[in-house]
Amino acid sequence: MPIRQLTAQVSVAPQIRPEELPAIAAAGFRSVINNRPDHEADDQPTHAALAEAASRQGLAYRYIPVVPGRYDLAAIDAMAQAIGEMPPPVLTFCRTGTRSTSLWALQAARHAPVDDLVRIAGEAGYDLAGLMPQLHAEQGA
Repeated sequence: MPIRQLTAQVSVAPQIRPEELPAIAAAGFRSVINNRPDHEADDQPTHAALAEAASRQGLAYRYIPVVPGRYDLAAIDAMAQAIGEMPPPVLTFCRTGTRSTSLWALQAARHAPVDDLVRIAGEAGYDLAGLMPQLHAEQGA
C-alpha cells in the first residue's frame, strides 16, 4: 500500500484493508480517515470492518464518505474537524487517494495558499487542477 505524505501530520493512501492496519499502526500513524463510501466495489471492506480493525490497533477512526467529485461543505467541514481533533499523524484514504487529497486541500485552503496546496498534492502524485475554482472559493472561508 503506497502511502504519500502531504504534511508532517497528514498522509494519503489508496484503499486500505483491515489486515493492513497493524502495519499502519506500526508505521506510527495514530488516526485513520476513510473517505470512501461503502459498496463502491464488491471487494471493498466496509467502514464498519475497518473501524473495528482500527480500534483493535488503538487507532482513532473517522468515516467521512465522499462521492467522487462531490465535495460539499459538510464533508469539507468534517474533514477539517477530523484533522483538527484526531491524534496525528493521520492517514486518510479512498479508492485511489484523490478524494482524500482533494478534501485535505479544500479544508486547508481556508488557511494556506492554494498554490502551495496544489504543489504539495502534485508532489504526492495528485493533480488538483480541476479543483482550482473550489479551492479558491474555500480560501478565506
